[in-house]
Amino acid sequence: MTEAHIFALGLALACLAGVRAYLTVFGVGIAGLMGWVELPTALAATTSPWVLGTAGALAVVEFAADKIPGVDSGWDLLQTLARIPAGAFLAAATLSDDGQLAVGALALGATAALGTHLLKSGTRAVINASPEPVSNWAASAGEDVAALGALGLVFAYPWVALALLLAVLGIAALVVFWIARWVWRRTAGPKGIIQGQPGATR
Repeated sequence: MTEAHIFALGLALACLAGVRAYLTVFGVGIAGLMGWVELPTALAATTSPWVLGTAGALAVVEFAADKIPGVDSGWDLLQTLARIPAGAFLAAATLSDDGQLAVGALALGATAALGTHLLKSGTRAVINASPEPVSNWAASAGEDVAALGALGLVFAYPWVALALLLAVLGIAALVVFWIARWVWRRTAGPKGIIQGQPGATR
């Protein structure tokens, strides 16, 4: 694997951690444990039964919590404490051949995870302003599919996995923009129409 692919792998794992940290750690650990990939020295810790058990259990909890409007936003707020450190660790561990976590790699991973985390949590907060729950379920299911798809591709095609994850998040951002504009028109539109009528008093 070239240096460019390793860089893309670390960045993809960090971005993925910003959306589904526990699933990402679990997937990396399973891939290493089953011998599907040779993990870097620092990532070997993810194959520990304790790490796999904890990450797997929390991934199931997150799957359920992420489907409940309101609960998902509270969960996202709480997971700020997990997703950003997880992204920093995954990126630094991937980019470190000797197992030493470089400060620059930690910062890169933390920044990437923070970016996807903010996009995910901000998207969900706006979607929760919608009067129906379908958009919440659709967004959560889309994130699940993107996370699983990216995990399936990340080691063999890290650039494709990174592009897939960013594409889904970009589409989610566009959907959020549309919902936000729709909600704003429903709340502020009638007032603006009345004020804009000829002869309306101010």
